[in-house]
Amino acid sequence: MPNSIITGTGNYIPTLKIPNRHFLKHEFYRSDGIKIKKATIDIINKLEEITCINERRYVTDDLNTSDIAFMAAERALEKTDRESLDYIIVAQNFGDVRANSNRSDMMPTIAARVKHKLKIKNPYTVAFDIPFGCPGWLHGMILADYYIKSGDAKRVLVIGAEIMSRVTDPHDVDCMIFADGAGAALVEATDRNAGILSHVTRSDTIENAYLLNTGRSYNPDYAGDDLFIKMNGHEIYKYAIRTVPVVVKQSLDKAGLALTDVKKVLVHQANQKMDEAILERLLRLYHIKNIPGNLMPMTISWLGNSSVATLPTMFDLLQRGKMDNHKLHPGDIVVFTSVGAGMNINSVVYRMP
Repeated sequence: MPNSIITGTGNYIPTLKIPNRHFLKHEFYRSDGIKIKKATIDIINKLEEITCINERRYVTDDLNTSDIAFMAAERALEKTDRESLDYIIVAQNFGDVRANSNRSDMMPTIAARVKHKLKIKNPYTVAFDIPFGCPGWLHGMILADYYIKSGDAKRVLVIGAEIMSRVTDPHDVDCMIFADGAGAALVEATDRNAGILSHVTRSDTIENAYLLNTGRSYNPDYAGDDLFIKMNGHEIYKYAIRTVPVVVKQSLDKAGLALTDVKKVLVHQANQKMDEAILERLLRLYHIKNIPGNLMPMTISWLGNSSVATLPTMFDLLQRGKMDNHKLHPGDIVVFTSVGAGMNINSVVYRMP
């Protein structure tokens, strides 16, 4: 049975740097429509303290999700015959949302648009999307592994792309968390003792399905019936730190490994304090008291939360030597894990080729 290794990566990091002071003129409201009386600068400083976000990236008005997905794909395919792709899988949740609009354009799929932009003629390069919340890119990697192990594919392109800045409520404090971006990975079959070793996924929908959802603006005077991304941050935090460490340990157990075998833990960049709490809980499961240095790279302070794009972007930056004090070498064990709307969680254990 073949293994699945990553042979190419790429990202698109938007050019517009949006510092926290960008939000100083915003008026923020609670979910019940009551205006928050606290000074905006104090709201901004509190969010920075909680999330560690100093700035985030937004796309320019001329770009859309399918465009940045294509640009990330181009970089991942620099050394590959794109006609040889068996699948193109794109993780996204809102489709193409054009500038100054809040309407999702989901047909054709973003994957079909990317294949079109790549000018791939092969009709057996199958292109489809995954709307799976923030863990979508990692779930695409899991599907790629299934396709490869089954013998159905030898080469799969998995992309995560999202433009969150166009689906956030400017009157909701959480609008400051989200960002735009795209990342891609080319996954290929190999007979080497490397690649994806194990994976675990779970969906908790009875009590947690609507912790992330869409809803009207918190500002009762907002004109129009636009829907924006909404989240119950407090409950998501509790759910994530309670559940993600368990899933990560299950994936390591499945691979016959322990946390002490792991070189890097790559966590979805949602909230730095939450990710640090997840790592602390994970260490506790292994009765480890001290956090090993440089175990968990972070990009959220300067890239924000770009949803499905956070993990592939971070991995591409690592591969290209652009993450200070973080490097990966052949044989290193990496854990990828993500949590998001659904609520969905997944974890993948990967050995560097």
